[in-house]
Amino acid sequence: MHPALFYATDQEYLDALLPFVTEGLARDQPVAAAAPPDRLRLLRTALGGAAEQVTLIDMTVAGGNPGRIIPAVLRRFADAHPGRHARIIGEPIWPGRTGTEYPACVQHEALINHAFTGRDLSIVCPYNTAGLDPVVVADARATHPLIWETDRRYPSDHYAPDQVISRYNQPLPDPGSVIELEVATTGQLRHARSWAATHAKHLGLGVERIADMELIVSELVTNSLRHTPGGCRLRIWHDNEHVVCEVRDTGQLTDPLAGRRPRPLDVPGGRGLMLVHQVADLVRTHTTPHGTTQYALLRRDGARPVN
Repeated sequence: MHPALFYATDQEYLDALLPFVTEGLARDQPVAAAAPPDRLRLLRTALGGAAEQVTLIDMTVAGGNPGRIIPAVLRRFADAHPGRHARIIGEPIWPGRTGTEYPACVQHEALINHAFTGRDLSIVCPYNTAGLDPVVVADARATHPLIWETDRRYPSDHYAPDQVISRYNQPLPDPGSVIELEVATTGQLRHARSWAATHAKHLGLGVERIADMELIVSELVTNSLRHTPGGCRLRIWHDNEHVVCEVRDTGQLTDPLAGRRPRPLDVPGGRGLMLVHQVADLVRTHTTPHGTTQYALLRRDGARPVN
């Protein structure tokens, strides 16, 4: 079950979610709430002592990059309780999400339906209609098969998650000024990592994040060289908030859940994109029949955190 909950006030939020939580606890079902800190405080206060039985997760940290939410929040909690119906409140889109983040957020919401098909699981996604753009609310109707409002619950007439995934398959705006490196073989990986680290530092990336940049370059370039012919193009640039690592190749990424589907521990390989999602502040993907571009963003020193 994957409904979108539309609320405009704190009371509407609690009126819908407190029964969802307390009914789950009464049935001895595991319950988690992954939401921004102000929503967690509201739930904790309203639940009182029962809040100790609920796993509370700061979504601005765990899901700052929406690509982490399915494997590291939803799957991690659900998989920790095999054979039991789990209930999760997941609020990945809140007022303050940027236009750069939003396409990844709405694609995440659409992908939940594929990631958990057949699972005994309820994931309720609240939307603050008083603070979000009407486009966000309209998209929620397309990414959720059920809609919860204050006075009724009903199937969405606009449910079309695959259309949403396609519509937000968008490139980042071309920055104009970039630093580029062509990578043709794995023998160039060491040079590519060093090259990217040096330029990222000059563009304002903090020293403590340079190792993350090197890992991102290593994994994205390796994936390109392994799965596509003709090598890849590595580009480094920055916007007002991030240093961007861009890797472009000639292949088409056909699995929208790539990097979001945990692999069994006894299966080697296939974790590169998931590692990128774990260390990057944001990951965006643009894929066509003519090529795929992966963007991994790391926050520059002094830029505001996502909240």
